[in-house]
Amino acid sequence: MPILCAAVPAFRLGVARSNDPQVPRTGAVLVADKLERGHVVECSAAASASGVRSGMTLVQAQAVARDAQVVDPRRDHKVWQAMLDALDAASPLVDDAGLGCAYLEMRGVDGGAAGWLDAVRGALAGFDLPLRLGLAANPFVARAAALHGDGTCVNAGMEAAFLAPMPLETLDLDAGITERLAIFGIHTLGELAALPHGPFVRRFGPEGAQWHDRARGIDPRPLRPRPRAMRIDRTLYGEGAAATEEQVLFALRTLVGRVVDDLQLAGKRCGSLALGLECEDGDVHEITLRVAGPTAQPATLFELLRARLEGVVLRSPVIGLRLAAGQLEDGGIQIALFAAGDPDPDALGIALARLAAALGEQCALRARVFAGPRIERRFALEPFTLEPLVTTAWPSIGSAGISALPSNAGMQFHLIDDPSPVDVLLRAGMPRFIGSPPQAILEVAGPWRVDENWWTPATGGGTPLVRDEYDVLLEDGELVRLAHEGDTWSVRGRYD
Repeated sequence: MPILCAAVPAFRLGVARSNDPQVPRTGAVLVADKLERGHVVECSAAASASGVRSGMTLVQAQAVARDAQVVDPRRDHKVWQAMLDALDAASPLVDDAGLGCAYLEMRGVDGGAAGWLDAVRGALAGFDLPLRLGLAANPFVARAAALHGDGTCVNAGMEAAFLAPMPLETLDLDAGITERLAIFGIHTLGELAALPHGPFVRRFGPEGAQWHDRARGIDPRPLRPRPRAMRIDRTLYGEGAAATEEQVLFALRTLVGRVVDDLQLAGKRCGSLALGLECEDGDVHEITLRVAGPTAQPATLFELLRARLEGVVLRSPVIGLRLAAGQLEDGGIQIALFAAGDPDPDALGIALARLAAALGEQCALRARVFAGPRIERRFALEPFTLEPLVTTAWPSIGSAGISALPSNAGMQFHLIDDPSPVDVLLRAGMPRFIGSPPQAILEVAGPWRVDENWWTPATGGGTPLVRDEYDVLLEDGELVRLAHEGDTWSVRGRYD
């Protein structure tokens, strides 16, 4: 079974350079997952020679390579998906092995080794990235061949001899494992393959068996076919111009009906829509929206688009429409047994579309709560979306009745965005009176210590934070979160 590996070394760095011509082709470059408090995901050869390694924080990496330029890998996933789509033209089976590496099964494809390599190069000719191809009988050897040299082919039965001089890094081992093997004098795959299989597996476990097999050129894992993405879109051109809102909506309703017919024929529902309007003056308006609950109902899709168009101003008549359905899912809707109290996803989706039309994209946000030491960082705002609503469980009260529920059920915490200082009187080191005039504190829980950024004086950035927090019950019945930071007391939030 001939396997062809298409590999792009330092893929994210290559995408960053293609996105921004100002990123140097030589010199130290760091690719970070995010520019603020991020980590290095890839680096240039010059940065690697300075001691930078993937996984380092930017602070650590910049301390090693002081003159390195930091870039973020924008569009890397989009570019890789486009490359995978292009590879569909070279093989019916493409295995996505992660950013920058894909395997293609060439069995049954005409052309032989030279023809296969030419077909893949032709499919990826439109991408300005350093491509390396390798051909072998299994995925690991094919990847090793691609990294050894572009266009390398390894004949069946020659795998072990080809791999023997290669370094252990070809296996993508952790640095600690490589160092342990180096202690035993193992530096190449040939030296690893020469070790007795049984004792080596007993020392390193099941993973060791896999390393030993691959060092001998054995890799029985099958390729995982990448599903082809289905796209449903329709256009409406050459049928006159729509100069009024009613004419545009009439044409749009016709276009939605055609797209829904295609969806029903394929047994699919769509989770997003992309509408393009081409005007007489050459302007093209692109509108994208997410459907709250994937559907193939023409009335719902039309109402979503009409609500989204309420904020669009066209300076000339529309001469063409294009509507594409995305995020396709199999037909059928999972229905909950007790869902009468759930909101209608179609109505909510239309409301979100109208909000986007009136206030702009990303106007509807919701807070997602997660664990964290600081209360002001225990949530993050994200675009409001509506996942499929299915009631999966009901609270089990049991024979004890409502009294068995937690006493604080339904209590909500309201964070104060801009806390102001407050006077606090202590008794035996604990807060006992608050405010002016003083109000007695009946109960105190805490303190809870928050100690962050204690390392910043050594790195030269940020300010250390040391804070004690208390939950206090006041004599008027109010429950608040009190914070002591330095010499300042403040109320950080209230419980309802």
